[in-house]
Amino acid sequence: MTQSQRRWTILVAGLAILAAAGAFAWKPWSKPPADTLTLYGNIDVRQVDMAFQAIGRVQDMKFEEGDTVKEGDLLARLEPETYQDLADLATARMNAQRIALQRLQAGSRAEEIARDKAQVEAARAAVVDAELAVRRRTELLKSGNVSRELYDEAKNTYDSARARLDVASQVAQLTQIGPRQEDIDEAKAALSAQQATVSLARRRLDDTQLKAPASAIVLSRIVEPGAMVGPNSPVYTLALTDKTWVRTYIAEPDLGRIKPGMAVKVYTDTDPTRGYDGWIGFISPTAEFTPKTVETTELRTQLVYRLRIFVRDPDDRLRQGMPVTVRIPLAR
Repeated sequence: MTQSQRRWTILVAGLAILAAAGAFAWKPWSKPPADTLTLYGNIDVRQVDMAFQAIGRVQDMKFEEGDTVKEGDLLARLEPETYQDLADLATARMNAQRIALQRLQAGSRAEEIARDKAQVEAARAAVVDAELAVRRRTELLKSGNVSRELYDEAKNTYDSARARLDVASQVAQLTQIGPRQEDIDEAKAALSAQQATVSLARRRLDDTQLKAPASAIVLSRIVEPGAMVGPNSPVYTLALTDKTWVRTYIAEPDLGRIKPGMAVKVYTDTDPTRGYDGWIGFISPTAEFTPKTVETTELRTQLVYRLRIFVRDPDDRLRQGMPVTVRIPLAR
């Protein structure tokens, strides 16, 4: 073999190696088989603006931009003193109302019953004395040994004693029976109202702490400690990472070839040889683009429908907004 023939052989072998390497590297991006549907989209960006449900001055901001947070992590906190005082005041009023209800439910004490009985006996004794005085003066009045005025005075004393006895008897009876059921029910309702007030006060105290709703990455730290904020003042912007999905679109003629739950493969520009497993999770029931009047078949083919593709990302390499290619194997 001559030197020129050897060079030609080496050149052909090198081109063959380069062609094979290129085919391997760009295999995911090569023309798909006829039974595969190719779509293009992006990793969906899902953001949430975090704001307090209370009004106050920011005391702490726990995270910086780019930090990763987990569900339940404390993001920020307001100065809690005012809300703590309100919770303590509501708790004290609730405890006072509970004691009042317990007093009504316990009824009259034995000492109170004995006291009222003693007052009844004293009133009865006064009635007996007044009755004897009236009898004596009645006899004296008949014999003319006492004036009419003295007789009337004794009679009035007797009537007053009888009235005091009636009052003491009624009081003793009420003490024996105890509080009315209506009073107990009213106290129970007042206690329920105080308990609701305590619950509301404690909830407002809890609202001074802002916690992450899910695993996320901090995109923006909007305020700093010392700022006055309220329910309409976001303090953080988070990018949720607990679920990864792709937003893509499918043309109307291909809509009947797919259905929710179908398995897909997702590829990125970063590593075209790495395919991520996923599945179709949502197909929009309405078209994203609708002409004013649909009159021809050509216009109807311009309709597209939004898809949501759920993706498994075990190595945490997919990022928000990343462009991807979706391959959907179709049944033959």
